Amino acid sequence: MNKVEQPRGKWPLGTVLSLGFMVLGIGCIAWAMFAMWASADYSADDARSRYSIHTRLAAAAQVSKPTPVMPATAKTLYPVDFMEGDPLGSLTIPALKMEMPLFQGTGAKTLKKGVGHFIQSVLPGEKDNCVISGHRETAFRYIGRLKIGDQLIVKTSAGTFTYEVNGMRIVHADDRTVIVPTDHAVLTMTTCYPFNTPGYYPDRYIVSAALINSK
Repeated sequence: MNKVEQPRGKWPLGTVLSLGFMVLGIGCIAWAMFAMWASADYSADDARSRYSIHTRLAAAAQVSKPTPVMPATAKTLYPVDFMEGDPLGSLTIPALKMEMPLFQGTGAKTLKKGVGHFIQSVLPGEKDNCVISGHRETAFRYIGRLKIGDQLIVKTSAGTFTYEVNGMRIVHADDRTVIVPTDHAVLTMTTCYPFNTPGYYPDRYIVSAALINSK
């Protein structure tokens, strides 16, 4: 019986499949080994990166640690807290020939007695914006006559503080820029405006003054 000869140059199907599975297996093993190597290298780089970041942050925290504004040994001008209605001292306006008592707070009862200090602002003489208020019919009825360069003298238990008027303006009653902090000692006077309109005062008359002397 004659044998059927396989065509030369062709592989049996079984051999082809075996070789294919073998190549696929070698490829999977090679890829797994590469992935393990890359992961280990990335972890090492990541650890070095995180260590470097933490080191820089720690160094920056030490360099930028804020210095206390007031040394621990420094004394405040006012060692005690004042309550609403407590007397603080007096306000003298030489240009108007007026001297008025100054109290803590701006409540209705307090302003009936004289000039009131806005509690959320610093006290007279301290570095920042000290805000005081008075009624337009009584304590501050003549502040519209003040001019640039006029002096305001505040006397308290902490000393005598002289301010010099450097500006006047009219703002709406809801304008909160009147009480914004400042980087130096100032005195802000505020009262209702217009001055001569009974029962109607939608605005505020503002007088600003800078501290020029304290003793």
